[in-house]
Amino acid sequence: MEISTRAIWTLIHGMGFGGLYLLACSWIIVELWRRYAPDAGIPVTEREERFLKIYLNAMAVLAWLSVLTGAYIVYPWYRALAPAGTANLAGFPQLLLKSNPATSAWHSIGMEWKEHVAWLAPISITMAAGVASKYGGALKHYRQLRNAVLCFVVVSFLAAGIACFFGAEIDDHAPVKGGSIIHVVNER
Repeated sequence: MEISTRAIWTLIHGMGFGGLYLLACSWIIVELWRRYAPDAGIPVTEREERFLKIYLNAMAVLAWLSVLTGAYIVYPWYRALAPAGTANLAGFPQLLLKSNPATSAWHSIGMEWKEHVAWLAPISITMAAGVASKYGGALKHYRQLRNAVLCFVVVSFLAAGIACFFGAEIDDHAPVKGGSIIHVVNER
């Protein structure tokens, strides 16, 4: 079995950073709702507040790693230009998608989402982490600010989820190929 370095980077970007981020988002949405729901009567300890701050900051790091590896490592391979006269577009994902009417929407809609709107995920979660770090336990006294934090986490989750969906579909129809080959298991 073998895998290319570009495929590894695509995996790290999507399944590593992106997948972990989506899992982290699902927990933080439930946790924020549990803490700040109108009928929440459970007091939050200082240790739990510290954990929430660390967790949100780690989520922000994951979101930025996902977007930055996508934008600056994987995306240039996706947009690679084929030399004139190239018949096999398998090594040029953007051109491969655009060459077929059945897959061109994956580029025109899917990649456009990923190129632009996916940046909302790290921006939104960074805002939520910043507010939680600044206000800490006092956040329970500011209903509008709590709601804003929860809304920004949900926006981040939705932006990341849709970007992950489009990324998986684009990679399914036109995977990024190339780079050096790494032999994972020697087949004899």
